[in-house]
Amino acid sequence: MLKRIYDPPPVLYIKGDLTSGDNLAVAIVGSRRCSLYGQEQASRFAYLLASAGFTICSGMARGIDTAAHQGALSAGGRTIAVQGCGLANVFPPENKKLFELIAESGACISELPLAYEPLSENFPPRNRIIAGLSLGTIVIEAGYNSGALITAQSALENNIEVMAVPGKIDSPLSKGANQLIKDGARLIDSVGDVMEALGYIG
Repeated sequence: MLKRIYDPPPVLYIKGDLTSGDNLAVAIVGSRRCSLYGQEQASRFAYLLASAGFTICSGMARGIDTAAHQGALSAGGRTIAVQGCGLANVFPPENKKLFELIAESGACISELPLAYEPLSENFPPRNRIIAGLSLGTIVIEAGYNSGALITAQSALENNIEVMAVPGKIDSPLSKGANQLIKDGARLIDSVGDVMEALGYIG
């Protein structure tokens, strides 16, 4: 899948396993400081998509990413975490247990050497890998400066479907996702919408 993007990583470090089934992957990304609504939607979409056989790809950040990974795991499905540091580090550190669970039933991956620290400049480039691994990217809650919008932009640049879950119009957390919808991203409120966007039904 990563060969489709214009700047694929030259090497990937992997803890866990990537399988041919992971070609059927959907990215779920969003704000680190998410609302309860955003957390619930990330978990719900991940659970239902994983139950339907999709692999859930995200960045293991706090907030939406964590909820997406947890939703996929609770469905007994596969999930991939793309780290912005080397795999000898876990960031954020409170996700150490989640990191191990993902590696057991999916994969934690990085393009960075094992001991590489989680520096802020590492995270925007890793977002292209999240988008590149996936058939489509779902944005759930994102402010205007959210890294999730970098992932969405990377998806658009590489002709990968971008979808967004609408949020409250008076919430700063919804500004990015709602703007994506205004700009032509697919509004989704059900797994059926995701399947239709990806061409798997009707």
